[in-house]
Amino acid sequence: MTIKTVLACLTDEQGADSLMKAAAALARRHTAHLIGLHTLEALMVYPAIAMHVPQDVYRTYGESQLKKADALKAIFDRHTHAEDFVAEWRLLKSQTQTAAERIVESGRCADVVMMSSAAADSDHGAQMFLVEQVIRDAGRPVIVVPQGFDGTTLGQSILIGWNATRESARAAHDALTLMREGDMAHILRVDDTEYDAMRDATSTDLAAAFARYGIETTLIHVTWEDPSVADTLNRTAFEKGADMISVGAFGHSRAYALVIGAATRKLLEHIDMPVMFSR
Repeated sequence: MTIKTVLACLTDEQGADSLMKAAAALARRHTAHLIGLHTLEALMVYPAIAMHVPQDVYRTYGESQLKKADALKAIFDRHTHAEDFVAEWRLLKSQTQTAAERIVESGRCADVVMMSSAAADSDHGAQMFLVEQVIRDAGRPVIVVPQGFDGTTLGQSILIGWNATRESARAAHDALTLMREGDMAHILRVDDTEYDAMRDATSTDLAAAFARYGIETTLIHVTWEDPSVADTLNRTAFEKGADMISVGAFGHSRAYALVIGAATRKLLEHIDMPVMFSR
């Protein structure tokens, strides 16, 4: 029930402060090694037109990338300089790889990866694509932090989306690694039928498993009527006073897509609090 390596991926200045507040809170609680990662992206030019790009364009682009990296490192340093946990700044060049591939490389050696949600006035599509690729490929839980996050705790009260699939099992047990004795787990089952005690037996089993670690649990069953399961997750988390949500991501079965998997992109688009995606 602990983590020791946290990878915070700083991609833009808009989301960096919120991301670092969450990352520092998590690292502080677990006395974890916090790595701040930024990837310098190469200027991508189609081979057919590369000969027409002036050298000044490459130089200007490279200078802008370094300036951005310096600004992000300053934010990282501001949030970590007075902390007791170990903080490491890591600057990587993408070279022939994409930024997502470089993040995935580092992420596979971390206990948890943290990324910022897309800002409404930034390159929203690019950031969404980047986050989605890391969730799909890293093989590690990815916590996405909303713009404007200003919380002081993370992982002490977690809403867990549950429907007994492989992805939701990963989400539940990944959430457990963030928790300590006395913390609270709210196990939410969103279904398209009325409550069935026999069908929902796995929720009770999961609650019992958490209780053996000293985690307090509540069981919640919601009949799915709203077109957005993501709204139900966000609303229930707020009502229960949770400080984060943990869900499985990009499931493939029809039942899973109905219950939680279909909410992945919706949650990415409308994140109200930190969400941990497991796959």
